[in-house]
Amino acid sequence: MAKKPVKRAERVEVIYDKERWSLLKDLRLKAVQMMEALEGFHLPSIVHGSVARGDVSHKSDVDVFVPEASSSFTIETALNRVGIPINRRFIVQATPRYAVKGLIEIDKQRSVSFPLVKLRPVERDFYRFGGEASLQVLRQGTRVPGVDKRLMLVEPTQKGHVESTIVGREEAVTRQLKVSLAIVSDRVHTLLRRDEVGRTGIFVKRELSSDETFEMLLKRLADQNPAVRRRLRLYEK
Repeated sequence: MAKKPVKRAERVEVIYDKERWSLLKDLRLKAVQMMEALEGFHLPSIVHGSVARGDVSHKSDVDVFVPEASSSFTIETALNRVGIPINRRFIVQATPRYAVKGLIEIDKQRSVSFPLVKLRPVERDFYRFGGEASLQVLRQGTRVPGVDKRLMLVEPTQKGHVESTIVGREEAVTRQLKVSLAIVSDRVHTLLRRDEVGRTGIFVKRELSSDETFEMLLKRLADQNPAVRRRLRLYEK
């Protein structure tokens, strides 16, 4: 069941037990393995979401993201070189206005994604909004603040975290997370609407065949779909 937005005003302290700390350590080790593989090919990456914030559960995914548009061949080679298996590959686009991305599924829990076009500033802020951690931050054992799908701001503490709704506090959250008001407003609108009408689906999600590259499928999609074509042209030099 999807997490529903929370609008309560009070701040709530959450204390982690040994099991949760152990799970966080395990998930972060998995992220480090993937990110070190990418770093070996000069591909800086981040992990975002609960693994960065610390509020993990057994349903948490390890989502690694390469922020800069990069060669898909290099990314796949980096993973293969250290024995990280590639299960499935997709091209995804959340909405017609959002960036087209490559998604490499390692298994049901782990994935690596990367933009196939230059990100707009608001799209880059999406990851900071949810909480993102670099490889250096993970090595230091640091957790970062970010907002979860309940629209709760998760702020790490020594014993766990403190959480509070961001609804009605959007401007304060932009300052704390150092993101634009545009992304905060967009996420509040999207998640509240999803709570009312349900999930609306992804605009594009196409799986690659074994002999396809991301670039090959992207070209075909752009030829077939005017919305994809327009998004590719948005930041063409």
